[in-house]
Amino acid sequence: MVRELWLARHGESVGNVAASRAETEGAEVIPLDLRDADVPLSPTGVEQAEALGRWLHDRLPGIDTLWSSPYARARETLAVALGEQHGASVVYSDERIRDRELGVLDLLTRTGVQARFPGELARRRHLGKFYHRPPGGESWADVALRLRTFFADFEATAGERAFIMAHDAVVMVSLYVLLGLTEAELLEFAQANVVGNASVTHLERVDGRFRLVEFGMVGHLRVEGAPVTAHPGDEDVAPQ
Repeated sequence: MVRELWLARHGESVGNVAASRAETEGAEVIPLDLRDADVPLSPTGVEQAEALGRWLHDRLPGIDTLWSSPYARARETLAVALGEQHGASVVYSDERIRDRELGVLDLLTRTGVQARFPGELARRRHLGKFYHRPPGGESWADVALRLRTFFADFEATAGERAFIMAHDAVVMVSLYVLLGLTEAELLEFAQANVVGNASVTHLERVDGRFRLVEFGMVGHLRVEGAPVTAHPGDEDVAPQ
C-alpha cells in the first residue's frame, strides 16, 4: 500500500514560454512546431529541474519507485533532477499520466478560441470546466477516468513511497481522485491554487485515506535561486 506520495510538475517548457508570449501579444495561435509530447524544457526549466534535484537527492533513498509521464518535458525534468543517479534509477513511464489533450483547441490562445471556435465558449459556460470536452480532446472528467485506472494498477507496484513527475492537470485531477473531492470542491481549489513549474505536492495515507500534506511546494526553487514560474497549462478557454 502506498503510504506517501509526491506529485511534481515538470519544469518550465518552451511551450509554456511560447504560450505566455502569444497570450500577452494577443495572437490567436501559439507558434510551436512540435507535438505536445515532444516539447522540451526551456533554459529556465532546466534550472528549475536542477533545483528540484537537490530536493530529491535528500529524499531519494526513502522513495521506493519513480514514475514519469512519457512526455519529453516530464522525462527531461526528472532526468536532470536525478543527474548522475539517472542511469542507476528505474523510472516507470505510463501514458495515463500524460498531459490533458486539448483536441482542436491545441495551440490556440484564448483569443484564438474566441475567434475560431466561439461555440466552444457557450459549451464551456454550460458544461463547466470539469465536464467540457473540446472536440478531439479531453475534459477533466476524462483525465480522472484514466487516472483512476492508473492508480488502481499503481497501488500494486509502487511500494510505500512513490514520486510521480507529471503535469499541472494531472496533479490537480489526482487530488480529485485520491482525496475524494467533489466537482465543486476541485474547481474551488483550482481557482485558488496554481500548480507551479517544478513544484511538488505531498500526500500521505492515514487510516486508509489520503490527505493533503502540502500543495505546490516551491521552496526548493527559492533556496537554490531558481526562478518560480506558474504558467497555466490547460486553460483552453477564458474562465466565465
